[in-house]
Amino acid sequence: MANLTVEEQLKVLQHNSDTFFIVIEAALISLMQFGFAFLEAGSVRAKNTTNILIKNILDLYVGALCYWMFGYAFAFGKPGNLMIGGGYFFFINFPETELPLFFFHWVFAATATTIVSGAVAERTEFVSYLFYSVGLTGIIYPVVSHWAWSDEGWLANGPDVAYRDFAGSGVVHMVGGTAALVGAAILGPRIGRFDENGKPVVIHGHTVPLVALGGFILLFGFFAFNGGSQASVSQPGDAEVIANAVVNTILSGAAAATVTLSLSRLHFGEGKWSLLTTINGGLAGMVAICAGCDSVMAWGAVLTGMIAGIVYQLTSILVERLRVDDPLDAVAVHLSGGTIGVLTAPFLVYPDGVVFNWDGPAFLLLGWNVIGGIAIFVWTAALSTVLFGGLQLAGWLRVSAEIEIKGLDIPKHGEPAYPPVSYQVGWHSDLHNLPAQEYGSVRVGNSKPARPRLPHEYQNNAYDASETSNGDTGIAPPVTNTEVNIQVGDENYNTQDKTTDQQ
Repeated sequence: MANLTVEEQLKVLQHNSDTFFIVIEAALISLMQFGFAFLEAGSVRAKNTTNILIKNILDLYVGALCYWMFGYAFAFGKPGNLMIGGGYFFFINFPETELPLFFFHWVFAATATTIVSGAVAERTEFVSYLFYSVGLTGIIYPVVSHWAWSDEGWLANGPDVAYRDFAGSGVVHMVGGTAALVGAAILGPRIGRFDENGKPVVIHGHTVPLVALGGFILLFGFFAFNGGSQASVSQPGDAEVIANAVVNTILSGAAAATVTLSLSRLHFGEGKWSLLTTINGGLAGMVAICAGCDSVMAWGAVLTGMIAGIVYQLTSILVERLRVDDPLDAVAVHLSGGTIGVLTAPFLVYPDGVVFNWDGPAFLLLGWNVIGGIAIFVWTAALSTVLFGGLQLAGWLRVSAEIEIKGLDIPKHGEPAYPPVSYQVGWHSDLHNLPAQEYGSVRVGNSKPARPRLPHEYQNNAYDASETSNGDTGIAPPVTNTEVNIQVGDENYNTQDKTTDQQ
């Protein structure tokens, strides 16, 4: 630095500042994977928690390898053409100055892929996940990002117009939402989701607090997702754009959440103040504002969120009536929210939008965004149909009915998220109250189908056989001198538990 001129030192500082900004923002965006993991884990039944969590983890790991091998090359590799990139496979001839952009766009690609895992949860073969993860992260998403965000892409080089999608309403969320719709439709609904007359039956997730935690983390991540899309912090006007993006993000999310909460209370729901609907509605609003968050005025962000909240509710109802089972409402959040963003941005962006300029260029921008949205949907739907349809024909897409009913965690991963043997209270082993279960080579408990007693049941020594009509609560009473059978591999251990309840 000592031999550099002041001007050269300033350029180095600018470059380093931009690099640091991109890397930090990308790291914050990667936290959205935590949010998706919690949101999805809480929305499925306990027996499938491990399965959904490993998919979220592998979205990052498998996605990183695929994006390094060929994803980034298809997106931004040079030389390229209007349709696809053509260089930098395996980082061959890759310029080090683009490493921050690789890191940034990798987390975007992982986000698009994660959207799908929630829509096809609780009945998908693990091997099929690996196939569609590679396809989405390495091919489908990179090609779309090339069209819209590469200097050579056809959407970025329209007839005196460029596709307007600042942070990925279409490029990220429409891609993920469309693939989720196709995957869920081909896969079919979960067993018991619809009765014999086609009437929907609610299948509740196992923990609402986990869903709420995921929603909070995603809200935080969206600030980096949208603000970080400026990809620069050293140039005049960067700070204003970043600030506008994050403020519009929360305004749009807040408007959408408020609208969906009100609609749930007044009309679309059962007259209840729904937490889950509010979370998804807020996410839909933040998805919708991605396209124009950099240049929409505050009132435009609120309007975008209100529209997104209404369309989210309508889409959720439509998907259910089509008998498409989407446990996370991913289609309603991401496909409908992304579509609203692509369509409203040309109207509301300042100063080029239709609202501010009722002229040819403004309507050309609107038309080009419509063409871009259609192209993204058709491309993603076509390739997703080939991908999921091929897995279906090969018999690799869906687990057997027996595994689906019993849960995927133990047969597929050997790691239940909530092992019964871990729910022991105080000094009482309580193994005699456990049903026989196997974890790898370890088999614990007897065959009696009784659950462990809860802490308050120990304290009160509670056992009320009148709780059910047949006199069986499923809770074993306090037992002494009880034999406990433990099998480890080929060895059997038979002990007597003479412990009494501790007050």
